Amino acid sequence: KNCSISRGLNSSQLCFSGNGPSGICLSYLLSGYTPYFKRHSLHPHPILQRKLEEAPEVSILDQDLEYLSEGLEGRSHSPVALLFDTLQRPDTDFGGTAESVLTWWHEPDRAIPHLVLGRNAPGGAWHSIEGSMVTLSRGEWMGLPDLPFKEWLKQKKRGLRNNRATAEDIAQYYQNYVVKKGLQKNFRCGTVVTSVRKVSAESISNHTQKDLQEDSDSIWSSNEKGAEVFQVDGFFKTMEGDKELFSIYAENVVLATGTYDNPTWLGVKGENLSYVHHQLSALEEAVKNNSVGIMTDPVLIVGAGLTAADAILFAHHCNIPVIHVFRRRVTDPGLIFNQLPKTMYPEYHKVHQMMKEQTAACAGPYEHYISLPEHHVLSFGKDKKCIFQDKNGCQKAYKISMALVLTGSNPNLSFLPNNGTDLALDSEQPVNPKRNPIDVDPFTYECTQEKGLYALGPLAGDNFVRFVQGGALAVASSLLKKANKNPP
Repeated sequence: KNCSISRGLNSSQLCFSGNGPSGICLSYLLSGYTPYFKRHSLHPHPILQRKLEEAPEVSILDQDLEYLSEGLEGRSHSPVALLFDTLQRPDTDFGGTAESVLTWWHEPDRAIPHLVLGRNAPGGAWHSIEGSMVTLSRGEWMGLPDLPFKEWLKQKKRGLRNNRATAEDIAQYYQNYVVKKGLQKNFRCGTVVTSVRKVSAESISNHTQKDLQEDSDSIWSSNEKGAEVFQVDGFFKTMEGDKELFSIYAENVVLATGTYDNPTWLGVKGENLSYVHHQLSALEEAVKNNSVGIMTDPVLIVGAGLTAADAILFAHHCNIPVIHVFRRRVTDPGLIFNQLPKTMYPEYHKVHQMMKEQTAACAGPYEHYISLPEHHVLSFGKDKKCIFQDKNGCQKAYKISMALVLTGSNPNLSFLPNNGTDLALDSEQPVNPKRNPIDVDPFTYECTQEKGLYALGPLAGDNFVRFVQGGALAVASSLLKKANKNPP
């Protein structure tokens, strides 16, 4: 309704950028799929159970999310994320398999027209991750509402390895979810958003305004002086490889772009040389091309997070020698390996053991691997010589075949004014999912600094699939209230 799109897209009320798990979940909730408390079900949290029993006939979307989520504790800082997670997986953190206490009703008259724009197929960055990689989260935590991942996998005659799923399975599941739930009409793949900015409703051409006013009772037809809307510009990539431009006008825009786009650089000399890479896929490519192997100089891996660990496991599996450089101490409690249970993550525990036992100072039991804790890269040379420095200022030089700098990634918000910095908790610093997320209201996920703009997933500080869904619940609840599609 409240959105006009020139060249090739239909009009709709709301537009969101990003078609990963957050975008898919929000599309489901805005398509009239409505969660209610399942009568006679029992939630293990007695206070929450009592609250849920107070108004079972009122959908969760229409209830007071702040009241329902009060007092919940768990592995997320977001109260709504904890609420939606515990309603779908009541005792999962204690290894339990209690059924969801939600039942889903399709109420098409409550649907809000919307468009989901994304570069890839539905599933977002999951399509860019090496297919055989196993996820950090347990398989059932990767699922979206009302289609348990385990059941979907069973239909494919597949099981979960160690309770965890491969990236390929997950990417397929998300694509399949969109089809099974009939959401395809809302998705526009192969689109790139280049600009999102506020414009005055008056400045939009009369022709566009006429389109927008048809059967719309929003600000478009009220002709308010000074009313503002968002203009979303971008392009599609056509089958022939051409770019087709589009413009969308919408009252509300949801940012759900994730953070996979923009790998972090070290900012050192020589980092732009052709043998220095910032994505794990470069190592897979080099193995395929036989440009690295057991007889070549070592591969340098920089970083101490899970992507770096995945690269080490991959290299180890292919017998490729590795030099592993990272800034932290091996015993640093902030290191992700010190936070993971050993039994559930045996392969990451193995990497941690290697990091501890196989330093340059003392040879350990693992062949083809050297760990350099509390070191950082000073420079990459044209001759593929790399210079490191330790905490005492001592320098070492190694000849390498290729370098992988895997120290995290930042969102690409170049389509927002000032790269979105004005929206962050600290508006002097760039947006960062861990250190400086976008500042949102915890119960609506609307940006504090820009009304009508919402942020979901890593941009709002929710970094796990199981917890991004609570943000979608908050946004859907807020938008339904705005559209006045809540029952009295």
